[in-house]
Amino acid sequence: MVYETGNRTIDDAVERVLAGERLTRRDGLALVAQPVEQLAAAADAVRAEFGDGTVDACSIVNAKAGDCAEDCGFCAQSVHFDTGIDTYGFLDPEKILEAAKRAERDGAQRFGIVVAEKGVSKDHRPEEWAEVLRAIRLVRDETDVEVDASLGILTEEEATVLAEEGINHYNHNIETSPNFFPEIVDSHSFEDRVQTLEVAKEAGMDLCAGVILGMGESPTDRVDAAVALQDIGVSSLPVNILNPVAGTPLGERFDDGADITTEEIVSTIAVYRLLHPEARVRLTGGREVNLDADEQHLPFEAGADGMLTGDYLTTEGQSPADDIEVVERAGLELNTDANDFDPAAVKARHADAGTDESAAAGGDADAPDVETTGDAETAAGSATSNVSD
Repeated sequence: MVYETGNRTIDDAVERVLAGERLTRRDGLALVAQPVEQLAAAADAVRAEFGDGTVDACSIVNAKAGDCAEDCGFCAQSVHFDTGIDTYGFLDPEKILEAAKRAERDGAQRFGIVVAEKGVSKDHRPEEWAEVLRAIRLVRDETDVEVDASLGILTEEEATVLAEEGINHYNHNIETSPNFFPEIVDSHSFEDRVQTLEVAKEAGMDLCAGVILGMGESPTDRVDAAVALQDIGVSSLPVNILNPVAGTPLGERFDDGADITTEEIVSTIAVYRLLHPEARVRLTGGREVNLDADEQHLPFEAGADGMLTGDYLTTEGQSPADDIEVVERAGLELNTDANDFDPAAVKARHADAGTDESAAAGGDADAPDVETTGDAETAAGSATSNVSD
């Protein structure tokens, strides 16, 4: 394949990516400064070469909400901040299964069980650990979706058990660059997050780890985060955009919205595609509040090929039917490898029922009064979940 924009920096990078070369930090910094239209078109060409022309949809459930001891400045679920969310302990595994079945009906290929705490502990909370495993088994055995998890810091033993139970991807976002991380979190380090990812990978799970954009980081920080993820080795790279939550430090600082423009969002997605040509670059929390309805397709025309559909951890998402429309507007199709659903049926059902049956995350009408989120609220769930509030 030969692809040319006439922009030497971009064309050289694309040629090298297609030849199997890994781009460097220097490349990323040069690329992020290029015109967004040319950069997006080149990234889309790389996606087409390495991908399968589909967008992979995932969904999550907020399986344990609030009272997290960590102090992530974006997170509505931290005990350090007064955000007014409902809190509850680990959900009944049967309710988690109900959420997974709704997600399956709405076209999700994978379903993530997320908790808001530093880490689920096999040794210190054995009863909760047993419920986590029961929930995993129910979703694994009674649906066709891939089961993912975001359970915070793991020991080697815990990671081995989760892999044996069939967890496909383990999610633990790095949030931002190593340099900017201390500006966002004090209670644990960037290295702590990397260590958990390494433990999960060593146990045999694929990695889902990404970032939150618009927290005051620089374009250099965005590139540095992507380079760090290269070193870690991820197959799913969620890109959240800050949805500032009142009561959190970043909510107070950015009460008018995330510190990022539409052009910067699209440009960052494109650079991430070029730095991670074979990963699913997944647009997740905060996209509905930071991109207008007629802009949401743009990241999918700039290399993105994954999304989080349905509700988030503590905030609502848009209808899965609307998400399908976004994907189709970008000229792509929803992935049906794990869950062979009918997109037309999803759109018809939501047209008839509104969004009451929305896929997802804690949006169970019978669950404790859960305000679901995936990163719409702030872009990145808890210290453990990182799927955004």
